Formats: sequence, C-alpha cells, structure tokens
Amino acid sequence: MSADALRATLDALRLVDHHVHGAMMGDVDGAAFEAGFSESPWAAPAGTTHLDSQLGFAVRRWCAPVLDLPPHVDAHAYLLRRRELGAQEVTHRLLLASGVGWFLVETGYRAEQTLGPVEMAAASGATASEIVRLESIAEEVAVSGVQAAEFADRFASTLDERARHAVGFKSVIAYRYGLDFDPDPPSVADVRRAAGQWLGRRETGELRLTDPVLLRHLLWMGVDRGLPLQFHIGYGDPDLTLHRCDPSLMTDFLRRVQDRKMPVMLLHCYPYHRTAGYLAHVFPHVYLDVGLAVNYTGARSRALVAESLEVAPFGKLLFSSDAWGPAELHHLGAVLWRRAMASVLGEWVQSGEWSSADAVRVAQMVGADNAKRVYRLAEWE
Repeated sequence: MSADALRATLDALRLVDHHVHGAMMGDVDGAAFEAGFSESPWAAPAGTTHLDSQLGFAVRRWCAPVLDLPPHVDAHAYLLRRRELGAQEVTHRLLLASGVGWFLVETGYRAEQTLGPVEMAAASGATASEIVRLESIAEEVAVSGVQAAEFADRFASTLDERARHAVGFKSVIAYRYGLDFDPDPPSVADVRRAAGQWLGRRETGELRLTDPVLLRHLLWMGVDRGLPLQFHIGYGDPDLTLHRCDPSLMTDFLRRVQDRKMPVMLLHCYPYHRTAGYLAHVFPHVYLDVGLAVNYTGARSRALVAESLEVAPFGKLLFSSDAWGPAELHHLGAVLWRRAMASVLGEWVQSGEWSSADAVRVAQMVGADNAKRVYRLAEWE
C-alpha cells in the first residue's frame, strides 16, 4: 500500500471522538476567538497573539480551506470570512469536514455556552452521546438545597438518572485536588462531615467542589455503576498543578478497581503520555488518548502520536480531540490525527516493519473500533 493509499483510507474512516465538548453556540470574534486557542485564561502579552502558535498556524493551514480560503491565509482575513459565513455555517462545515461519525460529548464544562449532544448531532450529521462529569452533578445537587445528611443519597439517585442516558463518566479530580488522592473510598461518616462543611459555604456562592473526601466519594460512586470512567491527565489550564497530574500517582487506585472490570480512560496525558502508555500496558482496564495535545502540538503532532504507539497495546489507544468552543478544534483534532497516523504508520509500512493490512487495522482500532467496544456503543445504535 502506498502512502497516498493509506492516507486515503484514513481520510475515509468515520472516527469516534471519545472525549469532546460541544462547539460554541454563537459567533466568536477578536479576543474571544483567540482565547479559544489557548489554555491560558490571560491575554497574550502586548504586541503578541495566541494565534502565533502551533495551534494557531494549524487553524490557518487546515481550517481555512473548509471556509473557502487559501491555506495559511492571514488571521484578519480568516476572521472576516468567519464573520461573513456566520457561526452556524462555520460550525456545520467544520464538524462535517472532521469526518467524525460519533461524538461522546462531555457536558460538564460551560454547557450553557456550547452545543449539547443533540445539537452536535444535528450540526454535524453524526451520532452524539453524553459523558457525565461527576463534579458537575455534585454541584447541581448542592445548589438544590440538599442537607448534608441527604447529600450522598441525593447524589446517587441523580447520578443514576443521568447515567440512564450516558455512555460514561468523567472526573476532573486532577484539577480540583490532584491525582495523588487517597485510593480508598471514604466512610459514610467522613462523607457526611465533608458535605456539611462544603454545603455550609452555599450562602457565599463558593460551591466549586475541591474537598478530597467528597471527590473520592464521587469517584467510587462512578466505579460502582460500571461505566467507563474518564480522568483528566496532564496538560491543562493553570487551575491544575502539573506534577500532581501524573497518572502514575493514581496507581494504587487503579489496583483497587482492577477487579471491577470498569474501564479507566486516561485523557490527553501530555507530557505524561508515555507513563499513561505504560499503565495501559500493565493494567487490563486502563486506556489512553493524546487528544488535547494533538491540537496544541500542530505540526509536531506526528511525534506525539508516534510516542503514543510505543508501549501501549493498540487495543488500548483511542482517538479524541478534546475540542471545546470554536469548531476549528473539532476539525483540527481529526485532521492532525489522521495525518500523523498516516505518516507514522506509512513509514513503518514502507520500511517493511509493518504490513499495510496491519496499519489499516490499527488505524481503524484507534480511530473508532476501540471506543465502540469500550463504551458499548452498539447498544446505542
């Protein structure tokens, strides 16, 4: 199989984006648009722009043609064309061009600003399912007026209701505390005591959940329900402390839940993607992706994808974009991953290290089949 033939096969593959957020609902322009392409909440230093980055250059290279612009068009012309087409048309074009056939949409982050699963499906022509964020459900329960003694039962019943329509859960304990958490479930008394302290802050409006006891309780409630449980790992915005987001820190937790046969999904993982690959190698229930970092590494994403294929079993790797906001990120996640896989696998085929049949099979596994199996998507078709 030639490099062109392998690339054509990858381009035709209908991907499953197993970790993604909704595209932005309305028009974004100027500073708001630029902010969508950085994990920093702060504006770029005076005289510079966040678009002068691997991600910004990738937008102008790969998204511009979808909007009928030449590759590498300058940012000003790109924004003018975006405004001319309008948000709905831009989103439709970019989602459609991504070639994603199924979006697993995590709805716990600024959901009021982005398309939900139903709207993502309508805008793209793809299928979409929901991933439920544990911490967001707990915070919804908290603002309902629940008392500390009732919190655990109310959270459990609410989670059960949301799980009826979800294919998985996600935790952002890496942001809220760190992955060096106590791996054992907390006692009932500890949960009630922690809930009382947390809910006591309701009058101040400070209900962002950071208590390690309650965060562990949410994890174990997710474990008990058996759906795949996603964890943010590594790279992200400055709310996290990076060295505490190394997945090796949660090794004892992985050991505790191994017999539950519940898939643990390690998301993003950069710069700990090799560590995540090791964990996926040694534990039967651990999986990983390198989604967020593929977009942010742009022209260097080939190296990242190659490294993700080093020690992790190929049945343990999944595709994701972790796109949130501008639909460019949804498109880029797919484009850059396809190109990286075609380049890496094509090189191995050309050198005689791999057969072309194996290259195609691995691309299909990582791009779609592993997610369909792990999230049992056949049950939702």
